[in-house]
Amino acid sequence: MPGTLPDAIHVAVGVIRNPRGEILIARRLAGTHLAGLWEFPGGKLEPGETPRSGLIRELQEELGIAVTAAMPLLRIRHDYPERRVLLDVWEVTAFAGRPEGRQGQPLQWVAAEALSGIRFPAANRPIATAARLPERYAILEADTPDPGLLLANLRRLTENGIHLIQCRVKALQVQPGFPAFARQVVEFCHARGIRVLINADPAVAHTLGADGVHLTSRRLMGLRERPGNDAFWVAASCHDAAELQHAGRIGVDFAVLGPVAATTTHPGMTPLGWGRFAELVEAVNFPVYALGGLAEVDLARARHSGARGIAAVRAFLL
Repeated sequence: MPGTLPDAIHVAVGVIRNPRGEILIARRLAGTHLAGLWEFPGGKLEPGETPRSGLIRELQEELGIAVTAAMPLLRIRHDYPERRVLLDVWEVTAFAGRPEGRQGQPLQWVAAEALSGIRFPAANRPIATAARLPERYAILEADTPDPGLLLANLRRLTENGIHLIQCRVKALQVQPGFPAFARQVVEFCHARGIRVLINADPAVAHTLGADGVHLTSRRLMGLRERPGNDAFWVAASCHDAAELQHAGRIGVDFAVLGPVAATTTHPGMTPLGWGRFAELVEAVNFPVYALGGLAEVDLARARHSGARGIAAVRAFLL
């Protein structure tokens, strides 16, 4: 039909990390689509080729490296005015050889935090977000509003290598001491290079000095636009397709989806299971964490089901 786009161009993309944690980006050459912008390396799949095998071939041809370890990161569907693309994005954590621009494209290693300031094609922007996120998203919570217990759990999370924390503590939020406690959490995390999101009204999270806000599903559905600016992280809790779609409309950075398995924190909810989780994540273009009854041993399953990683209250305290 006139005005319709052809079938999507299926592309394998690599988020390549070196031992320092830096990420490789390449500049698109003059005369190519979106010339001059930076992108994550990769290329179009050949007929019958799997995304992983296409990634390995493309990075060998384009950069001269041999991929030895890679894990799915996310999938992105995007319509440009002149073409439709499907990006299969993989995180490459080990490779042999030294990358070089074999097609003449400039290359640059950059710190993950610097990605937010780089000019990428629109379809690459969610990749930059996912690359800045860790596999584990810890939720600071306790059955009783005991600040001492919560701070002890916070110290344990940091000792266990957590770099992204949601300060939820629902029982404490209704008490007058919550702002002072939340500021203490923010200061503790920032002194250790840890990002912290507050589960509260966005204005409250901003006032408390947090890196961002984590929206409950109710707060999410009550919003019509993204709160704050691009430097203020916005995450949301989702349980179904409608909530995920709304999260995408307002432009969240990432979401958590669950419960995937049975959990004591949501005893009345039917678990999604990995099959349904993967179906729901397949329909969105932003990173999603799996939540609900999960442990560290579930990380690989989560990644292969389309998750950026797992979110948990208790799993990272062990």
